[in-house]
Amino acid sequence: MSDQSPSTEEWAALYQAAADFKRIAAWEWMYDSDLFGVQDPASGEIGYCCVMGNLGEHFALGVYLGTKGLNGYLMIAAGEIAGNAFSLLHYQKCLMASYEDRDLIEKQDLAVIKALGLKYRGRNAWPQFRSYEPDLVPWFLTAEQARFLTVALQQSCDVALRYRDDPDLLAPPEQSEDEQEDDIYLVRVPEPTEAGLSWSDQWLAPAPLQQEAQPIPPIDELRIQRIKQAITKRQGTWEGDFFLSPTPIQEHKGQRPYYPYTVLWVDRRSGMVLAPHLTAPDRYRAEFQSHLLGLIEQARVLPQELAVVQKEAFDLLEPIASRLKIKLHRTNRLVALESARNSFMSMFEQF
Repeated sequence: MSDQSPSTEEWAALYQAAADFKRIAAWEWMYDSDLFGVQDPASGEIGYCCVMGNLGEHFALGVYLGTKGLNGYLMIAAGEIAGNAFSLLHYQKCLMASYEDRDLIEKQDLAVIKALGLKYRGRNAWPQFRSYEPDLVPWFLTAEQARFLTVALQQSCDVALRYRDDPDLLAPPEQSEDEQEDDIYLVRVPEPTEAGLSWSDQWLAPAPLQQEAQPIPPIDELRIQRIKQAITKRQGTWEGDFFLSPTPIQEHKGQRPYYPYTVLWVDRRSGMVLAPHLTAPDRYRAEFQSHLLGLIEQARVLPQELAVVQKEAFDLLEPIASRLKIKLHRTNRLVALESARNSFMSMFEQF
């Protein structure tokens, strides 16, 4: 996807679409569970639209991108994601048009609003547009994203107004026995014509979720051999995990910031935290392994046992544990690590 910013014309169309969507106030009769889809005329990807605001708190249209975005939304809606609201950022893949108070509008938003000659007053009056990607800070839209969000707002107005008059609009039609395992959604589908795009309703199942291959990073065999030869003492159980930290990092000016992962190990018996480590989302897997080896080298002792909660952590550590003959197991809870993690999160919240 290009990082090109929207043109003045594209911004104007997006702000107009947001004004039209706010004017109909679809949240007065729709809930965030009333999902429907809009297909992107450019890419063909389906955005699954969620109208927010029925509880009178957060007024917005969320457009969850593709099956991955939809799956993240459904997991959050079902309460399958543990932790606080910050934890949800690991699963959100969407575009969002929201209506905020003035103090939440950033300088870049204000510059666009001023250039368009627009004025807003009052609570929940200021449009704000953001892209959400797992592990990244919500960010300003590219031109492609702005064009799709404009279309999604326009088509959401169409669906919402028809749903107000026909509450069965989003109820799927009866399916055959072969089809009943598939959830289907009403999707607004574009068709190019000489007069422009023509839109129609279709009932479509989401595309199969593409599981992204996550190979186990290669182990530094020479380093393992050096540890085996130099360190023979074994002692204690170490609890390990990695998790997103709420203080974002921007490595280069103008680059989208990310939320770093904290790699954390705690000695179970003493509760001592073993030199935590911060790493970027695209490096945390390899650095989770490397950091453990570094702690062993620093302590000059091999743990007798490693305990983790996440399956991913278990898979990453298994090659190391097997080579160093360390017992590795998964458990439902790591008491010592949870205490250290809570302390870390409290520290981050102070900044």
